[in-house]
Amino acid sequence: MSSPDPVDAPAMPEPVLPAPATTPVTSVAPGLTPKRLFRLLAVAEAITWTILITALIMRATLDLDWAVLVGGSIHGFVFLGYAFTAALVGVNQRWPFGLIVLGVVFAIVPYATIPFEVWLLRRGKLEGPWRREATDHPADGSVIDRMLRWFLARPLLLTVLAVLGIAAVFTVLLLIGPPGGRD
Repeated sequence: MSSPDPVDAPAMPEPVLPAPATTPVTSVAPGLTPKRLFRLLAVAEAITWTILITALIMRATLDLDWAVLVGGSIHGFVFLGYAFTAALVGVNQRWPFGLIVLGVVFAIVPYATIPFEVWLLRRGKLEGPWRREATDHPADGSVIDRMLRWFLARPLLLTVLAVLGIAAVFTVLLLIGPPGGRD
């Protein structure tokens, strides 16, 4: 008995493979729009206010000084992250400088980041994608806008540098001491 000749064998259909992606991945978190990032940090800032206030109550009523150290540290780090996010989103959305500063100032008032975020939403100030491409807008030629696009095209680098920068500022502030001084 001889085996069938491979030439006479019926051809197997070629597997259907998905078409290769033609556009490179430009985001570490593709669904993380300016609106979602701002909301995430605005809510986190409000939550850490709760942690800090609870820690202050624990220190006053239970004499637990460590609670303020922990709660204050968490709140301080998230505050700096929110401030960075307000600046990043503000530049991306082309907010006036005063509105960016106001966004940071609202983090100083307990729970004020939430109504500020709602106010921004109602006025459409958080709508739109990340601006990775230059447009005809006159501001797109500015150094800040060019740097924004450069970093947005490298989201992992932006994230790493943001975390390292926030950690460096946080460390310096810890060395200076807590708000109100040391006991």
